[in-house]
Amino acid sequence: MGNESATYRGWKKLPDNRIGHALFSLGMVARVPYFGTILPNVTVLEPGHCEVSAPKWIGIHNHLGTFHAIAACNLAEVAMGMLSEATVPDTHRWIPKSMNVQYLRKANSGLRAVAKLETVPDFAAITEGTDLVIPVAIYDNNGTEVVHADITTWITPK
Repeated sequence: MGNESATYRGWKKLPDNRIGHALFSLGMVARVPYFGTILPNVTVLEPGHCEVSAPKWIGIHNHLGTFHAIAACNLAEVAMGMLSEATVPDTHRWIPKSMNVQYLRKANSGLRAVAKLETVPDFAAITEGTDLVIPVAIYDNNGTEVVHADITTWITPK
């Protein structure tokens, strides 16, 4: 893909292993500190697809001792944002516009968010602002979807 974002170019320069993923994730948190509250780890990043994991730890517990709903929303936003960084070329910009979230089950473990587009848009055809809905499925350690978010992003040419 031509005109890749600096974020995606940085991902591709790092090794595709635990160390590379950890370094990238630390850099992401340095740039967007609020994401650090969930201790995210980006494990897959390519145009149209991103996966991010987050451990269950006391800092994200709710009153039931499970993964807090808003912490899960934060994880969904990390996955959406990194997918957008890997997908939207330097010729365009993106910003989240809305999030529709469904809490499907209690999250009793760490979580893995998967943001995936069925098809990557033709950005050359986007000459005015347009909505792009990015679905994010969040799974527990058993592979059960516990949260689903559809995040609408606003895409415009620069």
